[in-house]
Amino acid sequence: MMEKDAKIYVAGHRGMVGSAIVRELERQGYHNLITRTHKELNLCRQDEVEAFFAKEQPEYVFLAAAKVGGIVANQDALADFMYDNMILEMNVIHSAWKNGCKKLEFLGSSCIYPRMAPQPMKESCLLTSELEKTNEAYALAKISGLKYCEFLNRQYGTDYISVMPTNLYGPNDNYHPTHSHVLPALIRRFHEAKEQNLPYVTCWGDGSPLREFLYVDDLANLCVFLMNHYSGNETVNAGTGKELTIKELTELVAKVIGYTGEIRWDTSKPNGTPRKLLDVSKSAALGWTYQTELEDGIRFAYEDFLNNPMRAER
Repeated sequence: MMEKDAKIYVAGHRGMVGSAIVRELERQGYHNLITRTHKELNLCRQDEVEAFFAKEQPEYVFLAAAKVGGIVANQDALADFMYDNMILEMNVIHSAWKNGCKKLEFLGSSCIYPRMAPQPMKESCLLTSELEKTNEAYALAKISGLKYCEFLNRQYGTDYISVMPTNLYGPNDNYHPTHSHVLPALIRRFHEAKEQNLPYVTCWGDGSPLREFLYVDDLANLCVFLMNHYSGNETVNAGTGKELTIKELTELVAKVIGYTGEIRWDTSKPNGTPRKLLDVSKSAALGWTYQTELEDGIRFAYEDFLNNPMRAER
């Protein structure tokens, strides 16, 4: 168990996941948190990361920093997504090990699993067949991070764990028009359509892919729970165990936002992976389950979007 006054470093604290972890830690009474902005600490610079760890000596690390984006961003910047993510995670994990960090938690993504993995996807299906090409670079970087944690455990006896979330959404999300993920992109698109009184909204693909969504504050609760209650080389899936089609998702977002126009589909655009549902039996067996249902979570996310207009500029 982490002591309430333990020195805890949250990497990526300004992002959606990192900020949620900070909120959850503070809610549970942890008060010795360390954070750094990108200007204060460039995690892609090995010398800066090594100097930071040598000086601060954090006891626990939540590695939530990452270069993230949707299908367009991943396709347009394959090399950038692979390099930036691999470099920053290796720098942080290696420096944590060199400086005697008690425990580290690495945050990955469900895109690490094969494109055609048996559904729901168990943690054991990792590296059993080929990845989805549209986010292969990001997935390979994340796989490298979780494997480095595993190999440090096996070679040096560290206590480093990995968590693989499903699709996330919630406060502090990225609503960029082309570089965001599907749910925040839909929130922005339907909001603007409602504001402009547009007769229809065009969405990518045919609406058939199945997706699972987890509210980010639920993930943060699981992250702290696992830091206190789980040790092991195999990653832990983070999800709800529930799925819906992208078509159903768009209709739900339109309902929450109050958009009543037509929804059209551009089938010339890619669908992405046909189905992505995580097997969450491991986290359930550990005693954890999600709390926020999707419609409520979308409402919370939309309120955050409305209350923070700069979200739409990112």
